[in-house]
Amino acid sequence: MTSAKEERPRALLADASRPWVRLLPWAVAFVLCVALLPTTIVVLTADYGLNGGVAAGLAVVQAAPLLLSVVRPLQVWCVVFVADVAGALALLTVDFQERLLWPFPPMEIVGYVGLCLALGLRERRRTLAWVWSATAVANVALGFAAPHGFGAKGLLFTILGGVALLLGGVLRERTEVQRRLAEQETISEAERSRRTLLEERARIARELHDVVAHHMSVITVQADTAEYRLDKLSPDVREEFTSIAATARESLGEMRRLLGVLRNEEARGELVPQPGLAQIGQLVEATARAGGPVEFTPCDVDVPEAVGLSAYRIVQEALANVVRHAPGAHTRVSLSVSKNDPRDGAQLTLLIVNGPPPQPSAEPLEASGTGHGLVGMRERVRIIGGTLDAGPLPDGGFRVAALLPLTEKDFT
Repeated sequence: MTSAKEERPRALLADASRPWVRLLPWAVAFVLCVALLPTTIVVLTADYGLNGGVAAGLAVVQAAPLLLSVVRPLQVWCVVFVADVAGALALLTVDFQERLLWPFPPMEIVGYVGLCLALGLRERRRTLAWVWSATAVANVALGFAAPHGFGAKGLLFTILGGVALLLGGVLRERTEVQRRLAEQETISEAERSRRTLLEERARIARELHDVVAHHMSVITVQADTAEYRLDKLSPDVREEFTSIAATARESLGEMRRLLGVLRNEEARGELVPQPGLAQIGQLVEATARAGGPVEFTPCDVDVPEAVGLSAYRIVQEALANVVRHAPGAHTRVSLSVSKNDPRDGAQLTLLIVNGPPPQPSAEPLEASGTGHGLVGMRERVRIIGGTLDAGPLPDGGFRVAALLPLTEKDFT
């Protein structure tokens, strides 16, 4: 059952996005069949003088299979090609006027050209070359038996069939190239998004390393100096503090080695102390000096270093996006601490809202962003267990809202 489904032929242009394009091959095949079937009978009997029964049989075999050329053009070609050759041989048994086209009457050429176009849209180059070679050989071979001589008109069957095969093949290969390019673009976009995410995670890890390293250094110093600061420590307690200091130093060494992997030559600027809530005001002032009015509502509260760093980076990315995409827009930056639910810990609320640019017709400073802004924001918020809501506003502005937990319970 599975193999039968896999081998089921697909219709020509079945992958087209527009319905009318998918129906076009069926419509053309139907029109050719309906038009050529009676025409072939009339022409073969009235003009060529062929027996009515023979003419009807040839017309059915030459025209009716065209309905299946949408799904099985190569098999239909085998039937129609044999029927056309048989029709040419049958016409040798009657006496027809010299002006009439032979070995293949006009209606046979029309049907054959349509069939060759379907073949070109489905089959590979090797198959198309084989089909055209068989057509040319049969056409030339029949030319030696021509009752009224054989001229250039007798080669129309081969010439027009070859043009249709070539045209169909070019269209098929062009469509195939476009499909592969679209697939490659999709893969590249996915890889680009994945690389962006990994870069942001590495950057966040490098920054958080400085925060954690600071705490570990404090632990090491406190453990090393405990015997000097505290009186009458027992040997067991003194040994415990020594073990804590040794473990902390070992952890610091491991973290430095990890940082050497995460940092590259371009990351030297990240060796400076990491910013926090206190530096957001400077960030807002720098943005205001760049030409965009910024309204700032600070929040004087002690927060964990990881939260302060995340808050600073979120505001930094949001203001950078305002400068890139809405230069000159009025922006509001608000920081506050909320504790609505007693069961939850306190949360730092960040709100960055900008209006539309003052000159809608002006182009933004960057037509397309780097793609790191929202990715970095979401990763930072996710790492510390917060939430982020970012999106456009009806008036053309943009809003970024983040809730960052402040208690240790919220981090776990």
